[in-house]
Amino acid sequence: MTEGEILVFDRRAVRLHRERAARLGSAEFLFEEAAQRLAERLDDVKRGFSRALVLGARRGAMADALRARAGIDLVVEAEDVRGFLRRPGASLSVVAEAEALPFAAGAFDLVASPLALHWTNDLPGALLQLRRCLKPDGMLLVSMLGGETLDELRRAFLEAELSEEGGVSPRVSPMADGRDLAGLLQRAGFALPVVDTDHVSASYANALALMAELRAMGETNAVRERRRRFTRRATLMRAADAYGRMAGGPDGRVTAKFEIVTMTAWAPHASQPKPLPPGSAAARLADALGTVELPAGDKATP
Repeated sequence: MTEGEILVFDRRAVRLHRERAARLGSAEFLFEEAAQRLAERLDDVKRGFSRALVLGARRGAMADALRARAGIDLVVEAEDVRGFLRRPGASLSVVAEAEALPFAAGAFDLVASPLALHWTNDLPGALLQLRRCLKPDGMLLVSMLGGETLDELRRAFLEAELSEEGGVSPRVSPMADGRDLAGLLQRAGFALPVVDTDHVSASYANALALMAELRAMGETNAVRERRRRFTRRATLMRAADAYGRMAGGPDGRVTAKFEIVTMTAWAPHASQPKPLPPGSAAARLADALGTVELPAGDKATP
């Protein structure tokens, strides 16, 4: 850790959790859904891609979707754990983290990353590296878990720990706000950034079943400031009860909500549209709106 560096996540814990998820291979629905949604975004792009990087390979859903598209000659998968790469079809793969990519500048004309970057300590730095490995006019297509993800679970543990232990600790990871990500893309040198959000809901028998699923996903707590001991049974049961009250349905089941933030941007190129300089407009906005233009500071007369 260098001076001034902010480390939110324990990357060793993240890798251990993901290696366990790779061994289990039983909880991929959210990642497969995210990969499918990213692949559908490409249907709206009126150009082809020949060399693609998948950052966050998981069980191969994103890579398979890209290989099925006409014109893509090469798909390279990058993962921070080996477990997800030990499968048929992952021959063109590399173990690498988003903050230390080993690829040459301009190596790809498409980067797709479904639900991998939310565990990154240095997100601006990771985006800068992705920008570097794209050719001019190359496309970035990324989804991340947003700040509304599992909000009820966060609040349930807050209530339980205050009641049972008299204090709280980080339980659910801090996640990026979609409103801030467009600015991060611009800081990283991307052009034409677009950020939008969507939600995915899943039903579980109870809160404990949800927690077991998160463990199988490899998405359990890896915040550096987390408590390094097992959760007390009383705290766990009170959190489960609180979650049932917050997210329970009439059938007794609970719903988990995941916010998916999708970022689309392009490596800069001379052919891309650019905003006109200030003062270069050929028509007045007031004329287009059919209103009277007032000098700055004047108030309209009632």
